[in-house]
Amino acid sequence: MQNKGLKTFLLILLALVILAGTFTAGTGFGYFLPRILGTEDGGNCPVVTTECPTTVIEGIECPACPTYSTEGDSPANMKDLFAPFWEVWNLVHNDYVDQPVDDTLLMRGAIAGMLAALGDKHTSYMDPQEFEDANTSMTGEYQGIGAWVDITGDYVEIITPMKGFPAEAAGLRPKDKVIAIDGEDMTGVDGQIALNKIKGPKDTQVTLTIMRGEEVFDVTITRAAITAPTVDYEMLEGNVAYVALNTFNEYSTPDLRNALDNLLAQDPVGLIFDLRNNGGGYLSTAIEVVSEFIADGVVMYEEYGDGSRDTYTAIPGGRATGIPLVVLVNEGTASASEIVAGAIQDYGRGQLVGAVTYGKGTVQIWTELADKQGGVRITIARWLTPNGTQISEVGLTPDHIVEYTEEDYNNEVDPQLDKALELLTQP
Repeated sequence: MQNKGLKTFLLILLALVILAGTFTAGTGFGYFLPRILGTEDGGNCPVVTTECPTTVIEGIECPACPTYSTEGDSPANMKDLFAPFWEVWNLVHNDYVDQPVDDTLLMRGAIAGMLAALGDKHTSYMDPQEFEDANTSMTGEYQGIGAWVDITGDYVEIITPMKGFPAEAAGLRPKDKVIAIDGEDMTGVDGQIALNKIKGPKDTQVTLTIMRGEEVFDVTITRAAITAPTVDYEMLEGNVAYVALNTFNEYSTPDLRNALDNLLAQDPVGLIFDLRNNGGGYLSTAIEVVSEFIADGVVMYEEYGDGSRDTYTAIPGGRATGIPLVVLVNEGTASASEIVAGAIQDYGRGQLVGAVTYGKGTVQIWTELADKQGGVRITIARWLTPNGTQISEVGLTPDHIVEYTEEDYNNEVDPQLDKALELLTQP
């Protein structure tokens, strides 16, 4: 009876993994705001159900929720499908050398393997600690070294150190790869697990083995309490306004608006909007941000597997919809950043300068599993620019491609920024 009940629980859990979710978009450190499908305003209508409820949930009507077709998945068919799974389950429990086995770890491994079989690096399972760590980073506060990172490759890779925090003080640079942590080789270790090892209580030390090109060396860093800055801004030579947006979290929109208010009050001749090394964030924030620069019209489409689309339009009242604009992008510009840059480019609202962007053109739902058993992210859609361009694995090509070399970095020059200044100040 106990084994039968466990089987029932696991089947239900596997179904919930497939059938449930809340929305987010983004890549890198953490990028996740729930947005429920099937409602216009992001309410609490169930994401996927076999029959859309006719009730009102928290004041939101749910007349047409998306559905998951179970046609052909009769109990007999499902029993046959899962027969090998239960055969292996029983073999492990009966024959594996070290008993008793941990059923919770087996269950988590089954979910992780199921999602890995899809072959999509943005679809994955996280155990409870990994799920908590991934989501807390978007609040802008955590304890660690202070760097934007990419965890989707073979090793954790530095996108850019945060200004004024330990990673910058230690001399870490974009594209540095963390190949070992405290002497432990990170080859084959999941990026989120490696990231968890890098983070830790403030005032403690972590030694990172860095691979920079062909050079390999150790760096010991004292962790600190990190409050991730969202916006940097200033007036540059030639009366040009400059604002850099570092992420798309809950603070980004008000911080950007405050920066624009301060800069535009000085009557600049043009504006440079720097999205380099911005790995993305909340979709809702991306729409708010792009609306500061585009007055009206479609700013992105979200296209699902059945060919249907959701359309997102600019929010009226943007502060910088008329000022001459240049957007800086590079290979670290991803997801929500590409939504903003792609819309600006399609409308001819401003010119893009820099390098081809990352190419994160898919949308993930993030779901916390029942009983605090971790969470999953599942790719549910692709997003398209206003012209219908799909940029996944391709990226956006700037109007002006300008390299930023290692030599430039060492010499503390920025040819991409120089080009943007030239475009805004020369006739």
